[in-house]
Amino acid sequence: MIRRPKLPLTAVATAALAFGSAGLAGAQDVTVSHGYSNFGTLKYGPGEPFSYVNLDAPKGGEISLHALGNYDSFNLYTRNGNVATGTTVLYEDLFIAAADDPYAVYCYLCTTIEYPEDLSFVTVNLREDVTFADGSPMTAEDLKFTVDIFLEQGLPEFRNVVEGYFKSIEQTGPYQVRFEFNEAAPKRDRVGIVGIWNPFSKAWFEETGARIDESTLVPFMGTGPYIVGDFDVGRSLTYTRNPNWWGADLPINQGRHNFDSIRYEYFGDNTAALQAFFAGEYTMRIETSSKEWATAYDVPAVTRGDVIKATLEDGNISSAQGFVFNLKNGKWDDPRVRDAVRMMFNFEWSNETLFYGLYTRPTSFWGGSEMEAKGVPGVDETALLAPLVEEGLLDASILTDEAVLPPANTAASNQPDRRSRRAALRLMAEAGWETGNDGMLRNAAGETMELVIIQFNPTYDRIVNPFVENLRAIGVDARLERIDRAQYIERRRSGDWDLTNQVLGQGFEPGTGLKQWFGSETAADSSRNIMGLADPAVDRLVDLVIQAEDLPTLHGRTRALDRVLRAQGFWIPQWGNAEHWVAYWDMYRHPEEIPPLAPGMIDFWWQDAEAAAALEASGAL
Repeated sequence: MIRRPKLPLTAVATAALAFGSAGLAGAQDVTVSHGYSNFGTLKYGPGEPFSYVNLDAPKGGEISLHALGNYDSFNLYTRNGNVATGTTVLYEDLFIAAADDPYAVYCYLCTTIEYPEDLSFVTVNLREDVTFADGSPMTAEDLKFTVDIFLEQGLPEFRNVVEGYFKSIEQTGPYQVRFEFNEAAPKRDRVGIVGIWNPFSKAWFEETGARIDESTLVPFMGTGPYIVGDFDVGRSLTYTRNPNWWGADLPINQGRHNFDSIRYEYFGDNTAALQAFFAGEYTMRIETSSKEWATAYDVPAVTRGDVIKATLEDGNISSAQGFVFNLKNGKWDDPRVRDAVRMMFNFEWSNETLFYGLYTRPTSFWGGSEMEAKGVPGVDETALLAPLVEEGLLDASILTDEAVLPPANTAASNQPDRRSRRAALRLMAEAGWETGNDGMLRNAAGETMELVIIQFNPTYDRIVNPFVENLRAIGVDARLERIDRAQYIERRRSGDWDLTNQVLGQGFEPGTGLKQWFGSETAADSSRNIMGLADPAVDRLVDLVIQAEDLPTLHGRTRALDRVLRAQGFWIPQWGNAEHWVAYWDMYRHPEEIPPLAPGMIDFWWQDAEAAAALEASGAL
């Protein structure tokens, strides 16, 4: 359910219009507002267009992009099946977030929300003009149905976190739903949890018998600007503008959703996808390979100016992409073993030799923000960490050591330097793994240390294979298993792996979602906490972060959590990029100033019809 990095959406505290509440909140006043922010004031007024869009952007044309692998489902709310790319355009949440206002949420499918100061309840007043894709009206009955079905059939990792937060959820009018909270519900997350629901048509679900915990090639009935058009399973799909979309004339949608269609072409590997882009089979490419960005765009289409190669700044918190260990496999219990393995990934050599010096290495789950732990703990962190040390939940070194950074190596050779190799072998020996006559590490039972890295994208081979070589050089029986996307998804789900990729970067306002990423309650089965982290010190700090009610407290508590997470050693940071690399055929336009939190290609770019016609007339496309 929580599908966006910043969700559960941030909540709380912008007073817009207050009036006396007769009974609902006792002596408290009830605030009525078009939006909510925990910190500061709302940037936008009711229904006001976003300042970063072009209000006069023309409608029409198509944007086409690529995806790797295949798909067999349009249901993004289940871990069953391989979901098609881009399905979020079919649905809309109650609240909307702006790409230049990191702490606020605004009513979208609603007109206002009502809440008392203690946030014991939140009442949502829905718009009365919202319709589903088939033209039927969306009402409070549909919203209530949607909440109920997610709390019954949604991802266990989501239900385990939020289902106990609600005392009641009641339809209190044809277009009104009241959410009443238990004391256990974190105050800072309450409004945000109300806003994450994207209503489904109750009538459609009852008629079709659909379930949100099953994969399906029949998309659910939503309210979004697009519907599924033509598709060829595993090869391509197109989302087409709903000509009767209810929100087309809303001020808040001015300059947005400008394309008549959004098309995705699927490819088996990145090389084929890149060549197809230059051949014009699709027209917008978000580049993720430093090698391709550095070497592959010296082609006639770029030289002529038919294809634009652009670098856009990314103002988000770093992605924290990395390998993670499968902690549910007991052989990775010992942190010394994990540290030894971590030493064998040589980022410095990879960046210079393989990445053309274009990447930086993530060091934090909140990199580049005030929540990144640096150096030794400050006073605020020490006050949080010392009790955990006293209880034996953390080693005393957490109070005196600098925040853990990834092991550093020389760029001169792929193999880590001798000092790193000796240190890794010493750690292995301390953990009971000795080098045998065949050069392989073995435990007391004579078993070798097997380490399987799973990947589906062949682009990673040139990066992972040197890592495998380094591991084998110290006696680890390591290998890369590249499998198709369906197998990759299933093996990640079943835990049949030792190392795999995970993007662990967090948002500007960490809250309840942390439990899905790092909490013990989600360790057994989660699409986020796939490493299976279950640590009482982490749980305690997560709770403290969730309870923080002002920015200084939130930042300090998150720094302490970041420090402890990094000390756990379940993460081998890979590489990161503080920019968006975008290439596109010269028929797309965007506002002069791109907002910091989203490049917005699908959201607020548009097609220049004359430029598109010129490319076609010249034979370029």
